Amino acid sequence: MIQATFTPPSRLVIASRESALAMWQAEHIRDRLRALYPQTTVEILGMTTQGDQILNVTLSKIGGKGLFVKELETALENGSADIAVHSLKDVPMNLPQGFMLACIGEREDPRDAFVSNDFDSLQSLPPGSVVGTSSLRRECQLRARFPHLKIEPLRGNVQTRLRKLDEGQYAAIILAAAGLKRLGLGARIRNEISSDDSLPAVGQGALGIETRAGRADLAALLAPLHHADTAACVLAERAMSRTLNGSCQVPLGGFAEVQGGKLRMRGFVATPDGSRLLRTEHIGDIAQPEALGERVAQDLLKQGAGEILAALND
Repeated sequence: MIQATFTPPSRLVIASRESALAMWQAEHIRDRLRALYPQTTVEILGMTTQGDQILNVTLSKIGGKGLFVKELETALENGSADIAVHSLKDVPMNLPQGFMLACIGEREDPRDAFVSNDFDSLQSLPPGSVVGTSSLRRECQLRARFPHLKIEPLRGNVQTRLRKLDEGQYAAIILAAAGLKRLGLGARIRNEISSDDSLPAVGQGALGIETRAGRADLAALLAPLHHADTAACVLAERAMSRTLNGSCQVPLGGFAEVQGGKLRMRGFVATPDGSRLLRTEHIGDIAQPEALGERVAQDLLKQGAGEILAALND
């Protein structure tokens, strides 16, 4: 609950990447804050990040998804913005000192989406078909299930990826369902891939709002946007990835769901070619999500995840 002494600011600035999806997310948060605090002027500061500028190589080779948030954190640090809105799957597991996640919003569809102009599903793709994805997590699961398909890198924003598909560069592409639905492009989805077949990325479909650490005033401002069940799931997932030192360079997935008042979490670690894929699942206390995530990670380490991770870091 917001305390009676809480006074909304007269002006609030949101830092955001300038891609269509990032701007949708920032505008969504802006509109919700305007509705909650009509006396506050809420503005968006659009920024181009290093991750948006380098499109000719995969993220895993240029420093990972943290490249999408560094410039936004600089804006928070120098005071040109008060909060930054992120897709949580783009946020590194360890925030730099001086920053915090003040709010986690309700999750959209967390699944991966199969998008194709000519085929209905992964199962219907003929041998040798080219499938585009930017994610090692998706790639290793695809290679494990469909070794007859050809997996090729796919970078760029959602519209760029769809254009490359429409130009015939790929038979199909795999995208996050949440992004397509938020952009009003849900009709492009031929089917949502079950989490049993493609375990989502840590934080996929959820929005996180970052502030400078110690900003209790902003935490109070954002409290009505915080979604406790989503936060529990995401904290469990991030704890798993953090324990495994997960990043774009590591093919892993972690997905938690609230079921019957408990937290059910699945996780995996794999070799990039999908030849070895370790899985586990645990049920835990929703009030202790990070303990569950750590337990999932320790189970994977017992199965040999450490060997896979060490080989990737060589």
